[in-house]
Amino acid sequence: MNLNKVFILGRLTADPQLRATPSGQQVANFSVATNRVWNDKNGQKQESAEFHNIVVWGRQAEVASKFLNKGGLVLVEGRLQTREWDDKQGQKRKTTEIVADRIQLGPRPASAQNRPNAPSPSAPEPIPTINLDEDIKAEDLPF
Repeated sequence: MNLNKVFILGRLTADPQLRATPSGQQVANFSVATNRVWNDKNGQKQESAEFHNIVVWGRQAEVASKFLNKGGLVLVEGRLQTREWDDKQGQKRKTTEIVADRIQLGPRPASAQNRPNAPSPSAPEPIPTINLDEDIKAEDLPF
């Protein structure tokens, strides 16, 4: 069996761009930045960032374009897909992107809750944390 599954938790680098295909299907594109922090062999703190292109289809595309904003936190679950095309000069181009199956919006910043067109304010739902130091019991497993 093969598996193509990706989970990305990061922040949007720009507002999503919503478009429609000629058949009327909604599609949104956005980029998510993730970072990694570690200490090198000399004990110096190092940091790097990765940027991931995300494609969302259908109703989730509409939700993404309405509620996601630059700098907002988002969890994306999907699969990797590589596309190839010819550019205007006839050169072959290739890109790898994440086609989202699900997106989960992060907590809304307080400034977004004070906007006139924003949905009624409510306490943001915290992102659950997992403590890997705790013992895992067989009865806690969902399968």
